[in-house]
Amino acid sequence: MPTKSTGSTADAKSRDAITMLMADHKKVKKLFSDFDKLKGSGSDEEKSAVVEQICQELTIHAELEEEIFYPAVREAVDDGDLMDEALVEHAGAKVLIAQLQDMDPEDDLYDAKVTVLGEQINHHVEEEEGEMFPQAKKAGVDTPDLAEQMLQRKTALLQEMGINDGESEEGRKEAGSTGNKGSRKKAGAGKA
Repeated sequence: MPTKSTGSTADAKSRDAITMLMADHKKVKKLFSDFDKLKGSGSDEEKSAVVEQICQELTIHAELEEEIFYPAVREAVDDGDLMDEALVEHAGAKVLIAQLQDMDPEDDLYDAKVTVLGEQINHHVEEEEGEMFPQAKKAGVDTPDLAEQMLQRKTALLQEMGINDGESEEGRKEAGSTGNKGSRKKAGAGKA
């Protein structure tokens, strides 16, 4: 399996923005599946680690789309409704992400919120991959250039969040929630 790159130009030129976004979709879908497996038998620490990673991945993904990908697509395609709906879907996901970041796995509705977030993300992914991405390709959006911009921005976002991009997802899972980077429990840090 290829190693993850933080932002090399060669890596950006070997892919395009749509390929990158679809890889993110696949990664998050697997994380939601991992969470589903933990619902009945996983420890709170395991659930928390997976949800923390889901929130981080979705936060970065949404920023890249909103700052770089969506403006380029909006300029190239004539489907303002599709682009507006994508932004509204992002806003809804951000609300659930914020709520989950302030919760613990034993809190009421924790599992339900993760499940609903997953359902919303699945719907969003279907629209992007089924409608937006084909329109962007047809319109000739410069996806290799966008990939380079997105990789650079992703590196900056990871640094802002205090995440070492060289860490694998598995490494973050194994570390559990000890590597919080301040993303969880902003107000209730006393709870473990």
